[in-house]
Amino acid sequence: MDSAAIDRFDTSRFEAGRNRLASLAYRLLGSAADAEDAVQDAFLHWQAADRQRITVPEAWLTKVVTNLCLDRLRSARARRERTVGAWLPEPLLDGDPMLGPADTFEQRESVSLAVLTLMERLSPVERAVYVLREAFSHSHAEIAGILDITESASQQHLHRARRRITAARRGGGEADPASARRIVEEFLAAASSGRTERLVALLTDDATAISDSNGAGPAKTLLRYDTPQRVAAMARAGFRPTPAKRRLVGGTPAIHYACVNGAPAILFVIGDRVIGAVTFDITGGRIATMRGIGVPTRLVRLTETWQQHERDTPLVAQW
Repeated sequence: MDSAAIDRFDTSRFEAGRNRLASLAYRLLGSAADAEDAVQDAFLHWQAADRQRITVPEAWLTKVVTNLCLDRLRSARARRERTVGAWLPEPLLDGDPMLGPADTFEQRESVSLAVLTLMERLSPVERAVYVLREAFSHSHAEIAGILDITESASQQHLHRARRRITAARRGGGEADPASARRIVEEFLAAASSGRTERLVALLTDDATAISDSNGAGPAKTLLRYDTPQRVAAMARAGFRPTPAKRRLVGGTPAIHYACVNGAPAILFVIGDRVIGAVTFDITGGRIATMRGIGVPTRLVRLTETWQQHERDTPLVAQW
């Protein structure tokens, strides 16, 4: 086989595992754009390596991507940008291959916006161990080899990560899809009509809402609402359409129901462009957490996936 044929073969081997590597990087970084950059950097490492000496390409590439992501998480820039409480993960539409394996509850949970947010409380190594074990079922021996730590250290990191995430997690289980959609539709109807009492009734007693303010506020500032009454007031004010809001977003959006990172969501869409996403965590038949994402750079991949998505009739055709 000549060198060109070898390069083509090795490129095809890399491409065969690209989605798995991207889903690993996304879980580690919480950003689709950063995940794509990490995978592309891994490809450059792959091209530069003596590939004939790599006996298990999947293991080699897993180690490279993991450590590239750890370098990003440890960087001064990342520490500035990812201050706990001032950052939301990038949302992805269900069906996006970057979401990766979803066969088990642990795999689905590890890519939820709730857990991706909670993972910001972990050290980079704790986060890596948690993702490699929970989402990709690597043994502690394999994780030790990937991270250059001992098996005992891997077990300790996993124990701490699970403890921290469990202590901070709110609610539990997965909501029935039909019930989740009904609750979201009721919430949207109540918010649009200004029915505060009904809104409060749809929220848990410790409901919270978080929004990135569509990028309109100070840099890296999240808006937070931490009682059912405040969440209801925010929703009533935010979801009622006005001419001023339509001018602000550049048109009259339709509102579609969707599933984002495994959770029920509504998308504000103008043409084929998603201009905002609101996700809902539902516990015991009520909404526990809402997350609003409107910064355009955080919606690029979701928009790209949405443009290829078969859509239902919108919940609201003209907001």
